[in-house]
Amino acid sequence: MKRLLALLLACAATPALAQAPAPKAASERLWLGSAWYPEQWPEARWAEDLRLMKAHGANVVRIGEYAWSRIEPSEGVYDLAWLQRAVRLAAKYDIKVVIGTPTDTPPAWLTGTYPDTLRIDTNGVRAGHGGRRQFSISSPRYRAMAREIVGKMADAVGNEPNVIGWQIGNEHTEESYDPAARDAWHAWLKAKYGTLDKLNDLWATAYWSQTYSDWDQVPFNAGINNPGLMLDLKRFITDQWVAFQGNQADVLRAKLPARVFITTNLGGLGWANRFDRYAINTGLDVASWDDYVGTGHLDAYRNGAVNDLVRGWKRQNFWVMETQPGFVNWAPVSNMLYPGETRALAWQTVGHGADAVLFWQWRNALNGQETLHGSLIGPDGTPLPIYAEVARIGADFAKASPALAGTSPNAKVAILQDYDSRWAIDFQPLTKEYDQIGVLLDYYRPLKNALGAVDVVAAAAPLTRYKLVVAPSLNVIPDALARHLAEYVRGGGHLILGPRSGLKDEFNRLDTTRQPGPLADLLGGQVEQFYALDESVAVDGGTASVWAEDLVAKTPDAKVLLRYGKANGWLDDHPAAITRQVGKGSITYYGALFDKAVTGKLLDQALADAKVVRDFAVPADVELMTREGDGRRVAILINHGRAPQHVALPTTMTDILNGGTLQAVDLAPEGVAVLQTGGKR
Repeated sequence: MKRLLALLLACAATPALAQAPAPKAASERLWLGSAWYPEQWPEARWAEDLRLMKAHGANVVRIGEYAWSRIEPSEGVYDLAWLQRAVRLAAKYDIKVVIGTPTDTPPAWLTGTYPDTLRIDTNGVRAGHGGRRQFSISSPRYRAMAREIVGKMADAVGNEPNVIGWQIGNEHTEESYDPAARDAWHAWLKAKYGTLDKLNDLWATAYWSQTYSDWDQVPFNAGINNPGLMLDLKRFITDQWVAFQGNQADVLRAKLPARVFITTNLGGLGWANRFDRYAINTGLDVASWDDYVGTGHLDAYRNGAVNDLVRGWKRQNFWVMETQPGFVNWAPVSNMLYPGETRALAWQTVGHGADAVLFWQWRNALNGQETLHGSLIGPDGTPLPIYAEVARIGADFAKASPALAGTSPNAKVAILQDYDSRWAIDFQPLTKEYDQIGVLLDYYRPLKNALGAVDVVAAAAPLTRYKLVVAPSLNVIPDALARHLAEYVRGGGHLILGPRSGLKDEFNRLDTTRQPGPLADLLGGQVEQFYALDESVAVDGGTASVWAEDLVAKTPDAKVLLRYGKANGWLDDHPAAITRQVGKGSITYYGALFDKAVTGKLLDQALADAKVVRDFAVPADVELMTREGDGRRVAILINHGRAPQHVALPTTMTDILNGGTLQAVDLAPEGVAVLQTGGKR
């Protein structure tokens, strides 16, 4: 009891958010590796594992993230000698180590002794042992015990020269609705609003007699409720995750050398929005995520865009901490990728800013929930067929590291992705057909076809570097964000707002100014009415579907770009897109989800108006990605199609993977070319 009390007091005294140091520069090399679980195998096997890793070109390995029961087999009893030996043995093979904190899988003795640490779901059911993520992120006891084991691990291996980074937990996912979380929710609301009168006013609780006279009356569940409550609940959950990982990061910051980075690998296929992923990454050094294809084959645009999103979490290069070695075990159909597709996937992530690619996993456990997942090594301890393809990636990375070291994608166009807006639309969609990620991708595709790099960043991110900024569904525009965007436009930037923009304020209330709310005056126009569509409507040169808004230009200098066609009912011949010049900048509003041809034509014109220089043309199935730095420009070409492709180059380029120079390149299906212009290799 005394030990636990001390832990709880230490946890309570710690700030909730560990502050990260200045962002680290792009990596000095490309990293390749896998997740390795030495605790699952006899120690006599470890050297052979590491030899095989070294043979395929690995230079990094992740260990430890599921090893709590091995590290602390009973409460307060620690065994860290094996972890030290594993780290030091990896060093003998020149393989660096990322340590995972094991807080995603508490041991049975912990959850059995302290059931209050277990998560409670939205139906009031408490989680049990045997899976993972069964803990409550809000439990003071669990945070204290997590802090203790992380400190012990840092003491044991934190100063090992071979350890280059730490990963906090694994794939943050489920929040908890236990009593500790409920108390934290009400405390969070008190801190934000101060008084119930203010909360009632800003949430407009007079509606349906929702008015609260005691903080404990405010509901705590994820069901349909007041939109202001629902948006705040998402923000609260975000803050709980930030505090949970900050509790561990604080310990690590105090014990680790400054050279060691701290990250957390976010799962959920990247686009997940259970919490704000920009906020989650604020106190970390490097963003990382788990890039899985799942069923089918690589969707180049979707996967490229989500890697750009991950790069935007910290606006710097990132790590792919897990990806599939051919196939997974959890998809509806866990098919094998095509020969060469695993290599293409690895190179695509690098083209979008990844400095590291780690496969999950090195070797499957002989039993367990994911024992049929793809791996590099079979149950007999020898390489599987995919090992040879990963070895080719290793050879590629060794050749390309000198050219790519210190480089990053250098985009002049950005797409804004905003979690508040995504949540607000999810809460009140009006049509199930409004797919927000699909809408973003409809803008992304034509931009990416024209450019080697496109950023996907937070709405509040610095924008001055961009010539063109596109906000597909910026539903929530607080006054501060409106000022930020207006400053960008007045400074010469070109801003495009998509439909549903500016409908809500920061409390998820309807803005009292017609859309786009606080940006309506700058636009010189507004939305008269929005419509969820059950059938497509005609517009100049094409059609719109799913969603359309009736626009009006209110000032003489607001120009109509596009109109709805005749016989469209409420929309008959009304403006569908308007624009206004503001000094050397402009603000444009697209009032509908236009078809691909119309969207492409509009964005082509926007690129020209913003004087964005297009990259060289490539065939339809070929993706062009560019990274720049130190006077170098590296172009990565991937043929995602099933037929060979010929690409003419705009100038003579150095072939990094094969040597020599090229004026054109022929790519086989899943083929990759890495080409350099300028500077020295």
